[in-house]
Amino acid sequence: MKRFHLHLSVEDLEQNVRFYSGIFGQPPTVRKDDYAKWMIDDPRINFALSRRGRKTGLDHLGIQAEDKQELEDLQNRFHSAGMPVLEQRETACCYSRSDKHWTVDPQGLAWEAYQTLEGIPVFGEAESTSGDSACCVPSISLIRPT
Repeated sequence: MKRFHLHLSVEDLEQNVRFYSGIFGQPPTVRKDDYAKWMIDDPRINFALSRRGRKTGLDHLGIQAEDKQELEDLQNRFHSAGMPVLEQRETACCYSRSDKHWTVDPQGLAWEAYQTLEGIPVFGEAESTSGDSACCVPSISLIRPT
């Protein structure tokens, strides 16, 4: 079953961890010096915070697939939405290795469809990511060439 994903960039991670732990009624599932993630079952959401971005607020939205077939279905939906799609295989981001597909909505907000393959000890790889992003969102120009 798929899980909705939301990633926020924050200035004060500790303050936000306390706030969202209260809202969700549980501590983060993953907690690092620069990152926190809650895997909530009701509603099914993967809610992540990091203090890596230059701007605070909504960084990107996504849908986490549990298996390869769900990821393929999401990729097809991204293509049917009529926007370009960037594929990344076994990419490192947010302390996980994942297969991903990125697109942008008409306003330029990044959307990711991904399947987590395994946890890893580092946040991610620096590979043509947006300098403003809190996460490993590729540069919008790579997703939607101008």
